[in-house]
Amino acid sequence: MSRLVVENLTKIFSLGFFSRRHIEAVKNISFKIEGREIVSLVGESGSGKTTTAKMILRLFPPTSGKILFEGKDIWKDLKDQESIRDFRRKVHAVFQDPFASYNPFYPVERTLWQAVNLLEKKLSNKKEALELIKESLVRVGIDPKDILGKYPHQISGGQKQRIMIARCWILKPLLIVADEPTSMIDASCRGGIIQLLEELREVEGTSIIFITHDLGLAYYVSDNIFVMKDGEIVERGHPDKVVLEPTHEYSKLLVESIPKLYRKLEGL
Repeated sequence: MSRLVVENLTKIFSLGFFSRRHIEAVKNISFKIEGREIVSLVGESGSGKTTTAKMILRLFPPTSGKILFEGKDIWKDLKDQESIRDFRRKVHAVFQDPFASYNPFYPVERTLWQAVNLLEKKLSNKKEALELIKESLVRVGIDPKDILGKYPHQISGGQKQRIMIARCWILKPLLIVADEPTSMIDASCRGGIIQLLEELREVEGTSIIFITHDLGLAYYVSDNIFVMKDGEIVERGHPDKVVLEPTHEYSKLLVESIPKLYRKLEGL
């Protein structure tokens, strides 16, 4: 059984009050994701990538179609709070803007305590929970003494994003939806974020949906690539096929936009 199955997924937004206008943000897309697989959704802004992600995360209901996680329709079969809570444990998000992921009025470790509270197996006491939080920070390359007790404005964007991945080390989700996780942090931090996600795949068996506009980056991290344009998947397949033998004109345009130095280093 595939870990995630998306079948004929469509999302239509209605705009305006007096004169209704409809925008079809996602148009009848289908794909599957297996265990330990990294799949990239690649496309420009407005291509439907993030809308697709939000439906998978159960933030937007689809207009039509199905999303099956571990064989269950996440919009029809999850009817009570416990089943939804279990889904939140198993499917986790790392969002594009690390600055928007924190409440400025609380210390940054609050988001890790929230993850601890989601655990199916409750820890025996607060000391044990704190040790788990410290361990998760060390796993993502952060000294707990540099973070604990600080507020969001006192740490860097890279540290904020690493803390969100530390949440993943605590929860050990089956699926991570990473929406442009490196686009708003320093270039020097990006490689570390990618490495952390790959370690979660290797160590915990996590599947990852990696959302990006950068086809070169998708080529580097992915097992499969889905290219989206105007709400549709216009090309799909192994990174070598999509990048080296693109068939759709939009895919060819994305390949041409890969910086020449990047292409030289990767042998493209």
